[in-house]
Amino acid sequence: MGILSKDKRKIRLYYHSDTSLGKQIYAYVEASSKSILAIDIAKTEVPGSHWVEIAEGLGVELADLINKNHPDFTKEYSSEDVDLNTEDWIKVLRNNPHLLGGSIVINGNQIIALKSPSDFMPFLEADNTGVEKME
Repeated sequence: MGILSKDKRKIRLYYHSDTSLGKQIYAYVEASSKSILAIDIAKTEVPGSHWVEIAEGLGVELADLINKNHPDFTKEYSSEDVDLNTEDWIKVLRNNPHLLGGSIVINGNQIIALKSPSDFMPFLEADNTGVEKME
């Protein structure tokens, strides 16, 4: 690991602004007292190396970042047991960012997969110092 910045004073959020889950999670993260770098994957292409490092940090395969039950995925691929290589999974995320199965937060050395807004609750703090938005 080493490509992603892991500043303890800044939260890095990977989310999709066109999904209701992404909007809700963004609102929760925005309430944090830490500075936020919000990366909207609907508008910003994330390098493949970042996805690989995120998956490694979560202790999962790259394929596990994808919502394989999404209708757009099942329409393209006939089963959940699709056997793609790393580059193919990166292409799936690059071409269909809405297939990311939630949002990702990097908080210091922690990488956290958020499947619901309440997954971020333990990280909320009392005051809000601002948001840096990257679109």
